[in-house]
Amino acid sequence: MKFDTTINGMARTLECEPTATLFEVLRGAGHHSIKQGCDREGTCGACTVLLDGQPILSCITPAAKAAGHEITMVEALGTPADPHPLQKAFVEAGAVQCGYCTPGMILAAKSLLDRTTSPTDAQIADALSGNLCRCTGYVKITEAVKNAAQEMAKNGGRR
Repeated sequence: MKFDTTINGMARTLECEPTATLFEVLRGAGHHSIKQGCDREGTCGACTVLLDGQPILSCITPAAKAAGHEITMVEALGTPADPHPLQKAFVEAGAVQCGYCTPGMILAAKSLLDRTTSPTDAQIADALSGNLCRCTGYVKITEAVKNAAQEMAKNGGRR
């Protein structure tokens, strides 16, 4: 089957088997920021992408669900020379160790910060609850999200 979608701001036509997951299709199209950590059980968050701004687990989402929608992955947020405030805050707070969970964490946090300019610890914990980190724990990650929220508030809620 073929379907049209937008990936990181670019219109794309993708082709896949009717039973393919969004994860399989995105990885097959060369997008490697999304990871597989839970063997397609939807329990780790490493495969998180934003679908129309909402975090979803691409490993359990049928690829066809993305037809006509916008997919955002972490590489669309910033560059090494011009990182998104969340990317910068994660590095500065030490919320990145192995980096395996980082793209999913950042996308879940971005979705939260798009809706809430000054999130509480409970709101951050809730937004990140589908993302597991095996290295850093969550204190530095929560700190990074708060720091990014403050930075984004200075810039009118955006970069």
